[in-house]
Amino acid sequence: MVTDKKPMLSTQQALDILLASVRPIADIETLPTLAANGRVLAQAQTSQLDVPPMDNSQMDGYAVRAADCASGNARLTIAQRIPAGHVGLPLEPGTAARIFTGAMIPEGADAVVMQEQCAPDGDAVTINHQAVSGEWIRRRGEDIQAGSVILAAGTRLRAQELGLVASVGLANLPVVRKLRVALFSTGDELAMPGEPLKPGAIYNSNRFTLHALLENLGCEITDFGIVPDSLAATRDTLRKAAASCDLIVTSGGVSVGEEDHLKPALEAEGRLNMWQIAMKPGKPLAFGEVDREAGKGVAYFLGLPGNPVASFVTFLLFVRPFMLRLQGVQDVAPKSFQMRADFDWPKADKRNEFLRAKINVNGGLELFRNQSSAVLTSTAWGDGLIDNPPGQAITKGDIVRFIPFSELLF
Repeated sequence: MVTDKKPMLSTQQALDILLASVRPIADIETLPTLAANGRVLAQAQTSQLDVPPMDNSQMDGYAVRAADCASGNARLTIAQRIPAGHVGLPLEPGTAARIFTGAMIPEGADAVVMQEQCAPDGDAVTINHQAVSGEWIRRRGEDIQAGSVILAAGTRLRAQELGLVASVGLANLPVVRKLRVALFSTGDELAMPGEPLKPGAIYNSNRFTLHALLENLGCEITDFGIVPDSLAATRDTLRKAAASCDLIVTSGGVSVGEEDHLKPALEAEGRLNMWQIAMKPGKPLAFGEVDREAGKGVAYFLGLPGNPVASFVTFLLFVRPFMLRLQGVQDVAPKSFQMRADFDWPKADKRNEFLRAKINVNGGLELFRNQSSAVLTSTAWGDGLIDNPPGQAITKGDIVRFIPFSELLF
């Protein structure tokens, strides 16, 4: 059992523990390439052909023999016209072929002269350029060579990767099956938008934030809604969620109050492996496992704080990389940038702070006026998070580490 007296983990220690605990999903399904956007590649993909598959023209112009154009104003007979997708005849000395971008270079030609440097006149053309052998020709295999690995296993498939695999003719791809994630919130004070707000109640923003974040990551979501503040109800929901899901994500109920039941429920239904991180916002983050029926393994559990900004930030920094690693993605670290702070932050905290900031027109960072973990407007206003180390004050002009939301939301 984890006790409250243990020193809090740093954010890096906590992330290391999470990622080291992952047993990636082994289930694979085959999808049409057109349907694989956002999925994770289960097996490396190799090209069976060269790309481009033949020497072809980079420009609209004239295919020539460079030796015929040494004078800089050679007049050549236009012997043929080669659109893309057509094969030309061998090019005879003293002739040129009208050629278009992507068209196959005819045998005998060794250069393309762009049309802006040419003056056609009936069945002849004057080449106002000293062509160089190889000029404006894309060589066969200069992008991809047959037999080469084009994508490694664990690659997240974006538009770029899908275009790449299509360029080598791959119509189907093996991908890791979608993650199955259970989501629920705890708290008798929570109400759903559209319901009357009773005295002491608040609307459940975390359910909407977390549901959208999970959708961004392409998983199958089972939403258990709001679970009553009782140990029995919490244990029952954990059991139901674990039976069908790989991961359980919750918000609220992981602190030390008398009505915070997730911690004892998790210890009763499985185990608590990690609790409390030296970060702000987001200290009470819990990680553990919920046991399924005998012999059916476990479901992972990540309990996020109830405060909306803390829930949002801990999802981005911990849940997102954990989910990616479950699917076999190795590089789960978001890109960050060294940027100038255009503000003062004189009061250093002993914890690792994640400050909501916005990029201004001068290329520096502005800070949201209120950094409370309950101020959700800071997340909609901001462009990302400043990762401020423990004990670090910030003076205007200092260089800080900035992680854009664009690196964290998908």
